[in-house]
Amino acid sequence: MTHTFPEEVLEHVFSFLNAQHDRNTVSLVCKSWYEMERWCRKKVFIGNCYAVNPRVLIQRFPEVKSIELKGKPHFADFNLVPEGWGGYVYNWIVEMVRVYPMLEEIKLKRMVVSDECLEMIGKGFKNFRVLKLVSCEGFSTDGLAAIASYCRNLRVLDLQECEVEDLSQYWITHFPDSFTSLECLNISCLNSEVSFSSLERLVARSPNLKTLRLNRNAPLEKLSTLLKLAPQLVEFGTGAYSADIRLDVYSSLAEAFSGCKELKDLSGFWDVVPAYLPAFYSVCSGLTSLNLSYATMRCPELSKIVSQCHNLQRLWVLDYIEDTGLNALALSCKDLKELRVFPSDPFVADANVHLTEEGLVSVSKGCPKLQSVLYFCRQMSNSALISIAKNRPNLTCFRLCILEPKATDYLTSAPLDIGFGSIVKNCKDLRRLSMSGLLTDRVFEYIGKHANKLDMLSIAFAGDSDLGLHHVLSGCVSLRKLEIRDCPFGDMALLANASKLETMRSLWMSSCLVSFGACRLIGQKMPFLNVEVIDERENLDSIPESSPVEKLYIYRTIAGQRSDMPNFVRTMGKDDMYTLS
Repeated sequence: MTHTFPEEVLEHVFSFLNAQHDRNTVSLVCKSWYEMERWCRKKVFIGNCYAVNPRVLIQRFPEVKSIELKGKPHFADFNLVPEGWGGYVYNWIVEMVRVYPMLEEIKLKRMVVSDECLEMIGKGFKNFRVLKLVSCEGFSTDGLAAIASYCRNLRVLDLQECEVEDLSQYWITHFPDSFTSLECLNISCLNSEVSFSSLERLVARSPNLKTLRLNRNAPLEKLSTLLKLAPQLVEFGTGAYSADIRLDVYSSLAEAFSGCKELKDLSGFWDVVPAYLPAFYSVCSGLTSLNLSYATMRCPELSKIVSQCHNLQRLWVLDYIEDTGLNALALSCKDLKELRVFPSDPFVADANVHLTEEGLVSVSKGCPKLQSVLYFCRQMSNSALISIAKNRPNLTCFRLCILEPKATDYLTSAPLDIGFGSIVKNCKDLRRLSMSGLLTDRVFEYIGKHANKLDMLSIAFAGDSDLGLHHVLSGCVSLRKLEIRDCPFGDMALLANASKLETMRSLWMSSCLVSFGACRLIGQKMPFLNVEVIDERENLDSIPESSPVEKLYIYRTIAGQRSDMPNFVRTMGKDDMYTLS
């Protein structure tokens, strides 16, 4: 017997489904649920801007209020994707302005965004509220001025790790005097100064401002003024944290921090002068997030800071924290969930920095809630990895970067297979894994067999043969993104597991042994995959089919071949019938 629910009831029920996966699932139940979900879907996430045509999206979801798009492959963060590859958002903005005049949110990651795009956003969406750009490029402060001028209801302007051409420090003056809705302003990636008087006025008339992140050029002596204007801040990025030692500056800063009773997230701290550090100690006990990844302060200062942050859940820091600082972290921060330790200099080892595997082992013992790790170091051992896996079986993300490629277990000179094998065997909920060091095909057998929930895998300078890649592609039932560089993987494993690629979002391979001919075969066999060869050699037509490609990017798509490929990109085996008009 079939039961039908009134549309109002279904719409109310669907409003509690926030995860895209759940939304997709309910739309498959029956035609009426499909139609209802189609009309009440307000948020859309697209992990690859070339996976779907914007017109198809618009036809599928006509009432969208929020769109999140990703462009370039993840390895673009490591400069492995050539300039001019793609990821242009222009066509998407044109279509959204045409059909979604009431769009409120746009979130973009690793995309090329022009000033013209930003002006279209400002003029085209009358109730626009949120603009978040992460690792984007192509725009300038003129584009930001357009957003400030036209988005009268803007709540969030969040620029993270973007490349912005600084044409004027006065773009912020384009926010009108009547503008009071701002809740988040992150300009930490800008290189030049911002008109500070204009910023002060903007902060003063924004009673709901909760997040303010300044860039490196924001002077220390001005921070206290901003903090006193916005004592309600929950997240604050300090900008510079250096100046000539002056008692009045210190006293004013300490007083301002002590008045920020809601502060939970603190970041910034470029060019630290240690004498000014105690000025923010009063807020340490309330912090849940601390980003010191730009701070050049040394171990004694870092140890003293983390020892006071008893409620800390997330810490990003340079290797200056050393094993001693991580020991202090393990003793003091029992709620820690995420740790990222970056190299102060990835190319030159600092003899004065003592950071080893022992610091990470200590944190894994002392922080029972730890789930996510990104750790750069210069040595590792299987015994340390086994200890980490046993101490923290609740890890969901483990990214280890040993700065010397193919480094062995420094205690035994053995490969690190057993250590990483222990990670995937013990951490049953592991969803993201990045590996480094000397690794053989054996570790990929462990991964294929045990990493059942793994969603994203990054590999570099690892493996012996195609068998390693075969283990991963024939196992790892939940794998969606696979990134490989400088590994001896070639045609055999890729061709044998071509059908697996249709269940994944993307595969990236660079400096491997995959041939032009194999890429062409996969492109011909799999019509719903774009098999893109990225090769900057002058004449691709003269390269033999057996020659290895420089870079390979395979991704699932219903849009066919993209129309904005540069001359160094070829879509292999794609017939004209799949070409995007």
